[in-house]
Amino acid sequence: MSLEELNGKYDLLQKKYGAKELDAIKNGGLSTNPDIMFCFMNPTGRNIASSKDWKGLKSPWIGTKNIWDLFYRLNLLDSEIYLKIKTIKGSDWSVEFANSVYDDVKKHRYFITNLAKCTQVDARALPDSVYKNYLKLFFEEIKIVNPKIIILFGNQISSIVLDFKISVSTCRKKVFIKKIRNKEYHFYPVYYPVGNGRFNIDKAIEDIKWIIESENIYV
Repeated sequence: MSLEELNGKYDLLQKKYGAKELDAIKNGGLSTNPDIMFCFMNPTGRNIASSKDWKGLKSPWIGTKNIWDLFYRLNLLDSEIYLKIKTIKGSDWSVEFANSVYDDVKKHRYFITNLAKCTQVDARALPDSVYKNYLKLFFEEIKIVNPKIIILFGNQISSIVLDFKISVSTCRKKVFIKKIRNKEYHFYPVYYPVGNGRFNIDKAIEDIKWIIESENIYV
């Protein structure tokens, strides 16, 4: 299965689990052997690419600001791109600028995704059952993309993906090795760094910097 075919399946699940007036937000970045896959929870309508009128990338965090603080402070985003993100309105992102942002993501060798791709109108909590319905496809996504390491943001996503009750606060800087189709992947649970978890962004950055260094990833 190709990533394009997989994303088509995510579009179908949007009709079942997402807001009917919005499109699914899938993934973006370096899709072949990236150093890092960053996995978040699920997209919301704040992402302007979820509009059915948007004709560009359907990738995470388009038209938002705060998450790019994380990538910039990890030296995973060029200052020129970051400055523009912070100075323009979210609604002023163009298709061309979104492409520029994700070209920069590719240059820094990472991939951004969500466990659930079903866009909601707001940041409502999703039950575990919805995330679990995306789990098989998410593992397929990992096989296709083949990242060196996977960063899982937050307790809920980490617990579902690893099939083990996770509290990020008690397993900081700890690797979990999970085999997917006979290949072992390194997973790291990390504090969720945006929204209600914004106050944990410094801890998330500290841990990710440690992970990058311990995994011998050059940034």
